[in-house]
Amino acid sequence: MTNYSISPTALPLRGSLCAPADKSISHRAAIFAALADGTTHIENYLQSETTHATLDCLRALGAEIEQRDATTLSVRGRGLRGLREPDAVLFCKGSGTTMRLLAGLCAGQNFLSLLDGTPALKRRPMARIAEPLRAMGATILGRADGKLPPLAIRGGNLRGIAHTLPVASAQVKSAILLAALYADAPTRVREPSLSRDHTERMLRGCGVELRIANGETHINPGSQLVIPNSQFAIPSDFSSAAFFIVAALIVARSEIRIERVGINPTRTGLLDALTRMGAQIAIENARAESGEPVGDVIVRASDLRATEIFGAEVPRMIDEFPILAIAATQARGETLVRDAQELRVKESDRIGTLAAELRKLGAQIEERADGFVIAGKTELRGARVAAHNDHRLAMSLAVAGLIARGETIIEGWECVADSFPEFDAQLKRLT
Repeated sequence: MTNYSISPTALPLRGSLCAPADKSISHRAAIFAALADGTTHIENYLQSETTHATLDCLRALGAEIEQRDATTLSVRGRGLRGLREPDAVLFCKGSGTTMRLLAGLCAGQNFLSLLDGTPALKRRPMARIAEPLRAMGATILGRADGKLPPLAIRGGNLRGIAHTLPVASAQVKSAILLAALYADAPTRVREPSLSRDHTERMLRGCGVELRIANGETHINPGSQLVIPNSQFAIPSDFSSAAFFIVAALIVARSEIRIERVGINPTRTGLLDALTRMGAQIAIENARAESGEPVGDVIVRASDLRATEIFGAEVPRMIDEFPILAIAATQARGETLVRDAQELRVKESDRIGTLAAELRKLGAQIEERADGFVIAGKTELRGARVAAHNDHRLAMSLAVAGLIARGETIIEGWECVADSFPEFDAQLKRLT
């Protein structure tokens, strides 16, 4: 286990940086490239433990993937119906995205696939993908009646279904949409509120008949995928940029620019929440790249006030609640988060672990079943805290350490490699 030590900075954060490539889009770009005919070039692919897991699994399914340089891949796809039965277990490491999306993909194949992962991944729920995929005709076995990994999937001969997600989830939705490419009839997926739509954008961009109306996604079975210009350009990850956005807001006199950030509106609920809180945030050079909106995010230190977050805004910032909590400790008043029970089944129980670790730093946080309440503004104090094998919790605690009185030591820092191995180096460039 690796520890990370951080002390409050006496200087403002200044300068420009590029956040790592978008993790969600990296996973999907590799999958779609493997399903396309011909060779696809992927620029700015995220180098992390979880995205490498997806590449390893796709190689096992027959895709030829060449690492051209640190962030560029060439993927020779197998076509929609050209994947092969893997010789060994598809080891997803700790990546829930890898397992859930590949479960949908493997459900469409006429062979047996075994999906496994780390002890942490074995604890993550899979019933929400297993049930609709079974309804489509796949056989799925797993621990706890298929609710927990590892998963054994015998796919093929799928039928189209109409399915309503009980909780908005881009991973579950994407698993169903991938399986729907192999179904015998159209599939409809309804969400209670809109989750991130990277899969839908890629499907439409690749020529798949897909439309969204009244909260429901309609998709027709596919015959082939055609990657526009045979390339994907992946923007910087908004979820990774979020740590520096909040850091610049709470460290006095700071002003930073984060370049080429993905600003897909299904991902930027945090920007809306922070703007209500009084944050000085601007977007410059807005444009579209490979079907995704991108721009430069400029952030200035701000006097924050409390807000409430609930309902449809929750899935638009589902990965940003740990860092939102840090901002809330420095906002005047009580910040309330509800309707966020999905946080209980992320890399950690992000409600329970967040409350436990922030209390060690002196935060006034009340844990609730579906969220939390934080009273501010609070002076934080350095302490020894734990990451709980959760990369987003670890980096959020590091941001808190920038303003906490005294030294903060974060145990289990190695999990940051899941999404942002260069976090410390990027932070030091700004200080």
